[in-house]
Amino acid sequence: MANQLLLGIASIGDLLLKNKITTMESGKPLEGILLKIPEYQRPYKWTAKNANLLLDDIENAMMDNKEVYRVGTLILHHDLREGTYNIVDGQQRTITFALLLHSLGCQKIDFLKQRVSLNSYSVHNVRNNLRSFERRIDKMKKDTDDREKIRLRDYIETQCELIVVITDDLSQAFQFFDSQNARGKALYPHDLLKAYHLREMKDVGIAETEHIVRMWEDINQRDLALLFNDYLYRLKEWIKGNRAWKLNEQNIDMFKGLSKKDKYPYARFYKGAFAFADSINHSQIPFVTGIQWVNPFQIDAPIIAGKPFFEYAKHYYDVLADIQNNDKYEGYLINDNEIIETLDLRKYKNGVGNRITRLMLDAAILLYADRFCPAIPGNDDLDYLDQFVVYAFIWAYSMRAQYRNVGWLVAQNFILGVSQKEVVNSFNIYKVIAEADSPRALLNSLADRVMPIDDHRIQAIKENSEEQDPNTKVYQNYLHYFDQYAFWRKS
Repeated sequence: MANQLLLGIASIGDLLLKNKITTMESGKPLEGILLKIPEYQRPYKWTAKNANLLLDDIENAMMDNKEVYRVGTLILHHDLREGTYNIVDGQQRTITFALLLHSLGCQKIDFLKQRVSLNSYSVHNVRNNLRSFERRIDKMKKDTDDREKIRLRDYIETQCELIVVITDDLSQAFQFFDSQNARGKALYPHDLLKAYHLREMKDVGIAETEHIVRMWEDINQRDLALLFNDYLYRLKEWIKGNRAWKLNEQNIDMFKGLSKKDKYPYARFYKGAFAFADSINHSQIPFVTGIQWVNPFQIDAPIIAGKPFFEYAKHYYDVLADIQNNDKYEGYLINDNEIIETLDLRKYKNGVGNRITRLMLDAAILLYADRFCPAIPGNDDLDYLDQFVVYAFIWAYSMRAQYRNVGWLVAQNFILGVSQKEVVNSFNIYKVIAEADSPRALLNSLADRVMPIDDHRIQAIKENSEEQDPNTKVYQNYLHYFDQYAFWRKS
């Protein structure tokens, strides 16, 4: 088999107990199917609820006397060097079937002998799902002796089938995975981006590919989804003056970036800029000269497809984490900031309006850091950043102070500067940041734009704005900082 896409059908029993595909297109079986979970696979995340729903579906199919119960598609990459069949798609269901067969008394399952990822999700879910199955099987034995157990095991082994796709081309396997999932159940957009950019890594070795994807999978996937949807996607749209609602399959093209085949002048410019920064960072020049790491990314610039995409995601994940961590001794950007201390109070993290407003502030700081902060900022850089945080805070929380209820419609209008005329500080700060040539130019522009709010405009709770926790010295009301920095005109 060389660069072919082979199709077959495998019963669960043949696949997991006999290591073979039941029937290929030729009508013959394919022996020696040594299934392997590659390093780049995501953790095993099926919970007991998912596992039991699968068992419910199987039992219902059995009770309905379905002769064949198709349970999904399995995409395999045949690693000719190792002689193994790596699971590209179908891992969750395959592991679950193996655990189910084990609970039914099948002890010789080679697939279960391999080491499961030490990721906490995988370890917990494997153990928990197996226990859940064993409890159900034990109850079944008590109710009907072994009759129903034997019937269920036989049905799973012989009547439950998977459609199997096999290729020895890894990029082709990921391409098929991408197209399958685009037509099937919805995935996180960043999952589809992962598949796309892996296909662009044809010239990257298997070991390096596995390392890159392991780095990707080590990141909390929910946080990664929020990074792309709540921050990177929205910033790209807001900088251009567009409304930003939700990242999905229809608009993820903005994260597919420039590939090797793109030869337009603008593409060559951005690829050249990335190549220059990358070559500097991977040379001895920083060590010899003492210069810092050169940032090869900018939020409002095109992404370079393939390996750089994964480095891009990790870079902005780390920068955002630094911004959102106000610890005095961790990170370089936001450290022991008194405004952020107040905004980190539980009461300002609850509620849709509070969460949207904080997102607007963090996004503004992220864009500022991306544009103006070196990897290791100096004292001057941090001084400019502190001044910017004050303006960005007043801008974002001017919206919160002027509206009793804040949702995304109110927020988008405020951001794009189309709020009602009497609403103070409604303008697109992201566009202002992106168009500024220097921190000083930006601060001068914001000094002209960010205005004080008259007392009668403030809809937020004004009582106790001077209240301070005696133990932490943290002010309990964000309006204190409007007063402190002279952005609150009291009547």
